[in-house]
Amino acid sequence: MQSIFSTVLPDLSRAAVIWLSLLGVVGVAFSALLLRPGRLRIDPGARIRRAAMPSHLEQAQQEREQSRYAQEVAVAAERATATAQRRRSEWVAAQETVEAAWQAYEAAEAAVRRLAAAATMPLPHTARTPAEYVDRERYLHRAALDAYWRRELSVEQLSDVFAHRDGWDPRLHPVEQELVLQRAIRENLAAKHAAAREQEQVAWRAAELAVAAARSLREEAHAATGHRVAESASVLPLSEVARPAVEQTRENTVIARGRATVPAF
Repeated sequence: MQSIFSTVLPDLSRAAVIWLSLLGVVGVAFSALLLRPGRLRIDPGARIRRAAMPSHLEQAQQEREQSRYAQEVAVAAERATATAQRRRSEWVAAQETVEAAWQAYEAAEAAVRRLAAAATMPLPHTARTPAEYVDRERYLHRAALDAYWRRELSVEQLSDVFAHRDGWDPRLHPVEQELVLQRAIRENLAAKHAAAREQEQVAWRAAELAVAAARSLREEAHAATGHRVAESASVLPLSEVARPAVEQTRENTVIARGRATVPAF
């Protein structure tokens, strides 16, 4: 019996130590669960979210791409703003051209009215001799050339004057010739005013499109960078520019109209 106890007792002591160790581990784990019950809780949603989140390398790559995109959009917004400024300057210049053409037309219209009133009076009597007709023709050609060099007559109209076409009669009295000449000048200036208005409309539409594109790119740059792109000037519209309407007469069919302004940049 003594030999049996001497053989079994060491094994029992080791087994007791192992069991006590296991009980200690179980006790520590049980104490941890009591103190922090959510530490070992299994949350499938959290594990899925952690798995779906990008890694640090992927986040760094995304940040670099976002920064590069924001810089590109900011540069594009600055260029679009410069383009909008240039388009608006072109539109303002076109408006000035229209105004100058309108004033020239008004002066021609006033001259036609004055000469039309003078033509109703009896014309001075002159001898109808070959020399008189030569003088009248010379006067008509000189007056037409002067008007052409002042850019009041077109090349086609000047050609008609020297060819005596389209109502140009060198045998008319100088007063009558002057009235015909002023009517031709008025017709040419009215055509110039209409062409200037068409160019102004084209410039206005181009300026509006450029302003809309610049505004859209600035908003995109603001969304990408988190701060607004600096603007060079106010975006408030200018005051309305309207030309006075002309009284309708028998010989006047041109009416000037104003146009809404384009925002300034």
